[in-house]
Amino acid sequence: MTLTIRPARPEDAAAILGFIKALAEYEKLLDEAVITLRDVGASFFGASPRVFCDIAENDGQAVGFAVWFYNYSTFRGRHGIYLEDLFVIPEARGLGAGKALLAGLARRCVAEGLPRLDWAVLDWNTPSIAFYDSLGADALDDWITRRLQGEALKRLAG
Repeated sequence: MTLTIRPARPEDAAAILGFIKALAEYEKLLDEAVITLRDVGASFFGASPRVFCDIAENDGQAVGFAVWFYNYSTFRGRHGIYLEDLFVIPEARGLGAGKALLAGLARRCVAEGLPRLDWAVLDWNTPSIAFYDSLGADALDDWITRRLQGEALKRLAG
């Protein structure tokens, strides 16, 4: 077994889309995953991408991904990384791909002088919560995520 982490390439677009759909299904949100192959290409590999992806491979086969982007902390006056999605196919869980993907992002943070790596996890996803806890991740229980979308977003904009 050879586990490697590498930046996604344009030829990974179909695999990225597959991981997104599989993650959405796992999270019981498949009906919300309306992203297309064209969207993947434009978002990750267009002229000026604002979102990035790392691919985990086991013996040359893509088995997982981490989708991330740079965020910013006004209190720290520094950028950080926000991990939007982390997913490893069920058959490859336990090989260390998830930890390797997170470790790669941690190394990027350290190398670029970024003070933190943030992400969210669904409250019912106890296997992932336990995994993140095992890495020493802090639970920010005093923060409540909010989202403005759909008609409410249009109303505020209008």
